[in-house]
Formats: sequence, C-alpha cells, structure tokens
Amino acid sequence: MPYVNVKITREGATTAQKAELIAGITELLQRVLGKNPATTVVVIEEVDTDNWGIGGEPVTLRRRKGL
Repeated sequence: MPYVNVKITREGATTAQKAELIAGITELLQRVLGKNPATTVVVIEEVDTDNWGIGGEPVTLRRRKGL
C-alpha cells in the first residue's frame, strides 16, 4: 500500500487542483510501479508560508522580496 505525503505552501491551491494531484499521483504509481489505486493513499498537507523556510528565510519574507 503506497503512502505519498505531498507538502505545499498554503497559497491558494484549489480543491480541483488538489484532486487532480491526488488522481495524477495515484495514476503514476499504478503506471510506473504497478500499484493498486484502491490501496494507494495520497495526503496533501498545506503549510503556512511563515512555517516554510528556504535558504534560511521564511517563504513569507522571500515572497515579499520577490524571490
């Protein structure tokens, strides 16, 4: 039973976009690895940009700087 945890910043991914990610990841595991879609688990976690850092800075600050 594959378990995939996708973490994204909380910046407005729609319900439809998340559903497409779940379907696409499930299909990819089936196609590439022969995994059963019925037992494939995909979890999307949304993280506030204050709690996500890149290069020693929170993403919130990087966005304000235009990075």
